[in-house]
Amino acid sequence: MTNHWVDFKNADVIFIIGGNPAENHPISWKWIEEAQRTRGAKIVTVDPRFTRSAARSDVYAPMRSGTDIPFIFGLMKYIIDNGLEHRDYVLKYTNSSFIINDEYEFNDGLFSGYDAAGRKYANASWAYKKDEEGNVIKDETLQDPRCVWQLLKKHLERYDVDTVCSVTGTPKEDYLAVAEIVCSTGSGDRSGNINYAMGTTQHTVGSQNVRSYAMLQLLLGNMGLPGGGVNALRGEANVQGSTDFALLFHILPGYLPAPTGTPLHENLEAYNKTTPGGYWTNRPKFMASLLKAWWGDYATPENDFSYDFLPKSYGNHSFISIFEAMYEGTIKGLICWGQNPMVGGPNSNKERAAMANLDWLVSIDLYETETAAFWQDNDGSQAKSADINTEVFFLPANAPMEKEGTVSNSGRWMQYRWKAVSPREGVHSKSDLFIANDLGLRIKKLYEGSTAAKDIPIQKLTWNYSAGIGEYPNIQRIAKEINGYNVETGKTVGLFGELQADGTTACGNWIYSGCYTKDVDVTTDQENDQFYKDYKACRRDDTDLGPDGKEGIGSYLNWSYAWPANRRILYNRCSADWNGNSWSKDKASIWWNGEKWAGYDVPDFVGTRAPQDPGGMNPFIMMNDGVGALFAPTGMVDGPFPEHYEPLESPIPNAFNSVELNPAVHIYDSSMNEVCSRDVYPIVATTYRMCEHWQSGVMTRNLAWLSELVPHMFVELSEELAAAKQIKNGEQVEVFNERGVVKAVAMVTKRFKPFNIRGQEVHQIGMPWHFGYKGIVTGHQANLLTSHIGCANTRIPEYKAFLCDVRRA
Repeated sequence: MTNHWVDFKNADVIFIIGGNPAENHPISWKWIEEAQRTRGAKIVTVDPRFTRSAARSDVYAPMRSGTDIPFIFGLMKYIIDNGLEHRDYVLKYTNSSFIINDEYEFNDGLFSGYDAAGRKYANASWAYKKDEEGNVIKDETLQDPRCVWQLLKKHLERYDVDTVCSVTGTPKEDYLAVAEIVCSTGSGDRSGNINYAMGTTQHTVGSQNVRSYAMLQLLLGNMGLPGGGVNALRGEANVQGSTDFALLFHILPGYLPAPTGTPLHENLEAYNKTTPGGYWTNRPKFMASLLKAWWGDYATPENDFSYDFLPKSYGNHSFISIFEAMYEGTIKGLICWGQNPMVGGPNSNKERAAMANLDWLVSIDLYETETAAFWQDNDGSQAKSADINTEVFFLPANAPMEKEGTVSNSGRWMQYRWKAVSPREGVHSKSDLFIANDLGLRIKKLYEGSTAAKDIPIQKLTWNYSAGIGEYPNIQRIAKEINGYNVETGKTVGLFGELQADGTTACGNWIYSGCYTKDVDVTTDQENDQFYKDYKACRRDDTDLGPDGKEGIGSYLNWSYAWPANRRILYNRCSADWNGNSWSKDKASIWWNGEKWAGYDVPDFVGTRAPQDPGGMNPFIMMNDGVGALFAPTGMVDGPFPEHYEPLESPIPNAFNSVELNPAVHIYDSSMNEVCSRDVYPIVATTYRMCEHWQSGVMTRNLAWLSELVPHMFVELSEELAAAKQIKNGEQVEVFNERGVVKAVAMVTKRFKPFNIRGQEVHQIGMPWHFGYKGIVTGHQANLLTSHIGCANTRIPEYKAFLCDVRRA
């Protein structure tokens, strides 16, 4: 999130799209309704289904899955056509005035630089135009036809309200009701919050969906303001933390890019030459400190701080790609930790066939999952147990209440959770931390006598978190390493600004630097009471006062620790104008008092820099140019502007250009990747979560009370579709397509309605994805029907829009 959960109370408009917080993030709804109750905030929900969030909203508008970009672009055109943008904010805090190269062009769905054979773009033509001294040429009148503002207006011309509604299926009166509310916050004295979840990201244009939200918020001046921002509602308590610590294949902790096996990253010097501008110019310090944390004394300037020990990637290793490699027999082993791809992964039959090619599989979880038992025959699967030779190991893990440590929530708040109970007597489960530490120690022991050069990275790896194999690791040692410390003095650093590129500092994750009290000795373990005082994740001061002693805005700066530097609202320089004055007293976050920056938050920039100092008006410090990107010359593989493309499987052709599918999407052309034709499978399907079950159902379908609440896999369909198919509520039905068949109970409901899409009636159905074949209650996986296709940028699977049909069982 750019903002945080409590900050929702400061919003005048809450725009929910691609999520269902009333059901899936119920604590957030406390703050949403507080804004409604105390500020008169308006809640707007846009979703294919009338959700529990929609039921508590002021305005609901239906929208066909996969049409976020037209919906948002229509709002942006509405803003510009009616002069509703925050003009001063747009001029100073975005790249609206920047001139783009003459070579850049957009034509019928394709941007300049497209390579059709490789399905990829070369983005050189998307660059800014510069003068002889290398400065970006700007036009602050915003009249030059090559400036970003004019190019954006031209790009949006096709997204008028009538065309948008004909594609999204949104009734025009509902769309205009949304536009009137959402577009009302471009004045500086009001703010609007966009919150979203997987309904936004799980598309072939998922990253551009999010970008379109950010562009909308930039037009309205809502980025950096209390009650504003673009806020991702994370699906688990520590999804944010796991991402921060490099769960994803393409990054190292702190979002440092993972090295690739290319000349660009052949050594540390080459790697550092790829460092971008903005605050990222400090990346060599962060990288050297990370390598020192991992390889300690062995990491020296002479050996590039052991940079060569880092594995280098030679391709895409995202979720789908990993399973495609298993299917082809390239990957022989898999450690599946707190994951259940037999339920949560797309195209379940193919994923089972892929795991059948493994030599071994390790599953680490609370219960025997469908993945741990993938080799067992079950209703709905295609492969047979007799043909599967994979050896499976199951390691029982502790429940959340049986372990301690930190989790980082959606608002980037790092909070410590204390252990409540021990596992029952006779239960041999272990915490994730114990398992990881013990596995690391055992691997190091296996290699300790080797003389092979290839084994040095394991032998020299610093791993001193416990007394030895079988012993529980000391959390404070890990916390101190994460925070960072001075190698020479052995004292913790105070913040990431103290990290150096010369090997004198070590730091496990630069964005969390500052989470530990400065100058604590890292060579000596503390008593627990002192550790809890020094580790800021443990803080629980619930007072919220501003610099004047008056009630704050919900920052709670002494509750836990937020990265980076305990900042609660990112880009908060935007909450004040270029002179440092708050846009309005009601939306004050930080301000320049004539001598320094003061306020209710930690400045998200160099706090000693006066507004008129060089860079003092650059609120987006991680960007090369310091401003928000209405036009993105780098960073996106599928275009500097978003553009609408239909999902892989769509009931209609693209209305905005002649390119059907995102042209930069990777196509997996192996077998078992069938694509469904709209002529055979006319119904749009989507998947979603519900309050009564959790993720793949491992933790809820093994609990009797929750199993009793929702005991059956079901499919939700409209009364109109049910009548056409002669299906009654409660009957058994089959949802099917080229990839599989799902048996489910029919839930005939008013929550779905047929869409009118360009004069054609289009039905959409929905299924929860929580069910599988293990547990107290079982049912077919919804993902038997989804496909191996993903976002062009991230390759997150397209779970939210695919084609199928329905019949009585």
